Amino acid sequence: MKKFARIAACTMAAMMVFAPVVANAEDNSISACIITTTGVDDGSFNTNVYEGMTQFAEKYPDSTITDVKQEDLTKCLQTVEDLVGDYDVLVLPGFEFAAIGDIAEANPEKDFILVDTTATYSDGTALNGPLDNIYSMTFKEQEGGFFAGVAAALSTETGKVAVVNGIAYPSNVNYQFGFMAGVNYANAKYGTAAEYVELPSYSGMAAVPVEALAVDGNDGTDVGGNYIGDFGDQAKGKEVGKALIDAGCDVIFVAAGGAGNGVFTAMKEAGTGYIIGCDVDQYEDGENGDSNIILTSALKIMDKNVCEQLTKIHDGSFKGEDALLGADTDSTGYVAQDGHQQLSKEALEKLTECFAAVKDGTVVPPSNFNGGTPTDFPGLK
Repeated sequence: MKKFARIAACTMAAMMVFAPVVANAEDNSISACIITTTGVDDGSFNTNVYEGMTQFAEKYPDSTITDVKQEDLTKCLQTVEDLVGDYDVLVLPGFEFAAIGDIAEANPEKDFILVDTTATYSDGTALNGPLDNIYSMTFKEQEGGFFAGVAAALSTETGKVAVVNGIAYPSNVNYQFGFMAGVNYANAKYGTAAEYVELPSYSGMAAVPVEALAVDGNDGTDVGGNYIGDFGDQAKGKEVGKALIDAGCDVIFVAAGGAGNGVFTAMKEAGTGYIIGCDVDQYEDGENGDSNIILTSALKIMDKNVCEQLTKIHDGSFKGEDALLGADTDSTGYVAQDGHQQLSKEALEKLTECFAAVKDGTVVPPSNFNGGTPTDFPGLK
């Protein structure tokens, strides 16, 4: 991944530190640590969170940032426990860090930035009200997924498209539902006839049941879709990608972190078709000889928001909050920049319409929690 070669080179060890420089007599420096399960060089989710930290470090060289990789999902909370005494701030991207409430309560002098999840206690129960030292940012991933679905429906030549996810955490279910809803919206509003393909052998089981699906014997956990079951297994990602390509899919939206690179490989080897990137602009990752497999990328603007919260900690204005961010704050979107996407003029025009409709609330794509489904959501009918 050429785009992230600089970061990857800097993260060959498990840990990286920006050396502190005293900027002024009044020391407001902070030490911040990010813990990830697949590294900060995954070219997608973790990379974008980490870029927010590097932007902060460039603004405030009196502070330090460190990255730690913990590949074992079952040890994530223990890693937080082990490191909390060493840093002022812990940046924790991913649902696997949700249950930090006990740790945060026991360390009120430390600040926590959660990305993609809200906080609970270690037993999974809700907090007794917001904590002043936890800022959780969750995103309306369903909006980015919706834009990806519309783009796929308007671009497919085979009439078959798909979405591939890592694990059925709420954020990934949001992407899945949004994508499927976008395909249905394009079919209903723009005259397309695209089919989204779901392979039963890769069906996802939601970490948090979807109440709207709790009918006809489904307890709300079986969300269908195409799930790798991991965020780092590129071999399994390639397997899922190849199966979908063999089923006729020529546009695949990939929301699977590092495991998604396997889907990229499958599409490159197929020699035809497109991938829609996720979280960040992944156009450079799509290079395949003299061609490119990236159609566009669905965006979740994490770097800006992470940098903003670190800046508030640095200047003393930080406040705990559960923030839900979307198009209305320009925190979700898609890549429309020339040279970084291969959408038709018509598709770009339709996506502009869709973004405006989502931003003003005319269209509300379905999510894990908002009660909608891919076939029944505000704006579809």
